[in-house]
Amino acid sequence: MELSAVSDQKGGPMNEENIKIRLMKADDFDAIVGIDKKILGTPRLDFFDLKFEKLFNSREFLPISLVAETEGGAVVGFVMGELFMSEDGMVPNEATLDTIGVDPDFQRKSIGRELINEFMNHLKKLGVQKLNTLVDSTDFKMLHFFRDSRFSPAQTVNLERKL
Repeated sequence: MELSAVSDQKGGPMNEENIKIRLMKADDFDAIVGIDKKILGTPRLDFFDLKFEKLFNSREFLPISLVAETEGGAVVGFVMGELFMSEDGMVPNEATLDTIGVDPDFQRKSIGRELINEFMNHLKKLGVQKLNTLVDSTDFKMLHFFRDSRFSPAQTVNLERKL
């Protein structure tokens, strides 16, 4: 899956560089950790080690995670999710989006929106009918982002109990 250029809603290029969206590769690790660190202020090496191990070394999960990269090959955004494949090779009706990030220098250029759209298109081609994600109820930027991306509250309620 690859787009030679991704456009914003007005139909023009997102910026002066062409951005393409492609399947994530194992060697995107450092770029993704770097983007995440720019966003959160601290690296999450253990978190991404586990994610990449599951994504690239497990036969139980289909490759559905994507990156956005510049014409020069610099990764500037990513979306990661899971689509568990059953033992009989069947793809479930639901997938999970669990991590998304766009380099702060490239935000506000519709890259996140295009990553979500391409992620959804990829999942539709695989037969997935529903995409789930969790967002902290106090993270108003992410709630707004996902609402703009046509996500809505689910019928299920996430419960927790402190130990």
